[in-house]
Amino acid sequence: MDPDFPLWLRTTHLLNFVLIGILLRSGWEILSSLPRLWWRNDCKPGTEWIKFTRRRVPAEEGVYTSLMDERSASPLLTLPGHKNVGLGRHWHALGTTLWLLNGLVYVGLLFGTGLWRRIVPTSWDVIPDALDSLRIYLGFGVPSIEHFQPYDALQMIAYTGVVFVVAPVLILTGIAMSPAVRSRFPWYVKAWGGHQGARSIHFLGMVVMVLFTVMHVGLVFLVHPEYNLPHMVFGVTDPSRHAQAFTIAIATIAAVIGFWIALSYLTLADRVRAQKWLVALTEPVRKIALGWMKPRMGRQRSYTEKDVSEYHWTNGLPPTEDESVEWLAHRDNDFRDWRLEVGAEMSDRRLQLSLADLRALPKTEYVAVHSCMQGWTATSKWGGVRLREVLDLFGPRPEGTNYVMVTSHGLAQEMIDHRPREPFYAVLSLDLVAEDDTILAYERNDRPLEIHLGAPLRLRVESNHGYKMVKWIKSIEWIADYANYGDGRGGTREDAALQAFNGRI
Repeated sequence: MDPDFPLWLRTTHLLNFVLIGILLRSGWEILSSLPRLWWRNDCKPGTEWIKFTRRRVPAEEGVYTSLMDERSASPLLTLPGHKNVGLGRHWHALGTTLWLLNGLVYVGLLFGTGLWRRIVPTSWDVIPDALDSLRIYLGFGVPSIEHFQPYDALQMIAYTGVVFVVAPVLILTGIAMSPAVRSRFPWYVKAWGGHQGARSIHFLGMVVMVLFTVMHVGLVFLVHPEYNLPHMVFGVTDPSRHAQAFTIAIATIAAVIGFWIALSYLTLADRVRAQKWLVALTEPVRKIALGWMKPRMGRQRSYTEKDVSEYHWTNGLPPTEDESVEWLAHRDNDFRDWRLEVGAEMSDRRLQLSLADLRALPKTEYVAVHSCMQGWTATSKWGGVRLREVLDLFGPRPEGTNYVMVTSHGLAQEMIDHRPREPFYAVLSLDLVAEDDTILAYERNDRPLEIHLGAPLRLRVESNHGYKMVKWIKSIEWIADYANYGDGRGGTREDAALQAFNGRI
């Protein structure tokens, strides 16, 4: 056996290839849900630096939702495909977790065994040597075998860049796109150019990773394959085993590609079951990594009124006559007769609160970045009252209740099984209810809340993505278990888009 190609190295390389495919394909599924990228954080239509759609977004706010922009990708390309961004996000989370673990093992053993010296340059001589190799490649030649010990200078620079620069950047920008991180450490997100800066850099890192993977695999078969393939497959320097190694390598690549595609179709075969076990696998990591983070938007100074967005996307249109005649009547009456109903499961007691009642409570204001799980963002100054203070008016938490359910006048945009649309709702855990930055907002940018953004009252949960933030609120209720409502997953987007109940990432 060649000591430069031990079993652990070959195993981690193979696992990395499998996991990179899961990450790329699930990432493309996420991108297909909003196929546009910006450097500016208000995502104003027409300011994209790149887009993968011909659709034009109207300049007027509130007439075009982000779901209208979603594209359906083939399961042959994305994981799982066919407009399933929720499941794509779950696969991305699982893939990231396993990729990180595999990467830690790889890097740890690389330094523990001293093999890091074969890929990390230790002399400036690597630069002219790499340029010599590049000239040979550009001339469609192949450097002689003496250049590879076991890698040539150009490979060393490429491997070092991917392992110690590109991969960490992908990890760090991925972290920056978490609303839990942004609401706790807004300065960190702003250092990447905001959510959209992090998202765009993440995309560019993905492009580099794709190019590297294709070139890396391709060159294995083109540059001294009689040595490379036995190294990779058997861990030996034996050109006589080239044909055997070639056959095994091709069969392995085909099997991995088949595995990637099979994951898509297995997921689509039973999306509800897939969501259940994917969430079960990823939720412990989500809790450990993000569960301790509490938002502090009211105390941060990274985002100020100077950052307020020129444009604000939306997901969902205001209730129509088919959805809520009641809300339309309130809208036409400037919400003077509108009342928020606060109650509890298994209780006849109901509390009715007008906008004036809510405005009489202590006001909470902060500047925050709203992020949609599809990828768009918008920064606003929000004003309203803390949810927990509204609930305090109802009295102590009723015995046996463990969650708060917020219901909209509006309906879900679509149901997973295409049944008649049901009222949009979201369920919050007790820790989310207790957060200082969980508010019922009646103002945006020092003006009454706009119709298309949820007037007269909307929920803000700054540590979560926007799918938890109900617009056009009708009622708030203490409940025992969200399993008894809707499809039992804790909210309309959890039911219809198979998102996670925990919306912190």
